[in-house]
Amino acid sequence: QVQLVESGGGLVQAGDSLTLSCAASGRTFSTYPMAWFRQAPGKAREFVATISSSGGTKDYTQSVKGRFTISRDNAKNTVSLQMNSLKPEDTAVYYCGAGVNSRYPTAYNYWGQGTQVTVSS
Repeated sequence: QVQLVESGGGLVQAGDSLTLSCAASGRTFSTYPMAWFRQAPGKAREFVATISSSGGTKDYTQSVKGRFTISRDNAKNTVSLQMNSLKPEDTAVYYCGAGVNSRYPTAYNYWGQGTQVTVSS
């Protein structure tokens, strides 16, 4: 199995920046596409961004394009999500997933515990 641990969440104000990190262990990290999802209270888990195993291909949901950047460091077994110009609607628990390159949360077998991001107005 793969263990994923997210960190970097917190309480910020609208317009601020925040960087999330996902540390992986248990398997060969470099072989896995990775993704970030988020889930707000009362809502379904939604796609945020994906990155290929090499880091060469990235995909984002429309609402975060131009503001968020996904990256990975295979030497350190980490995936990051740089979030700029944060908005209150970005408030959610953010999760990293591993194993496939998909926009659908049901496709993922591996998830971290999540990290809370709260953006105040």
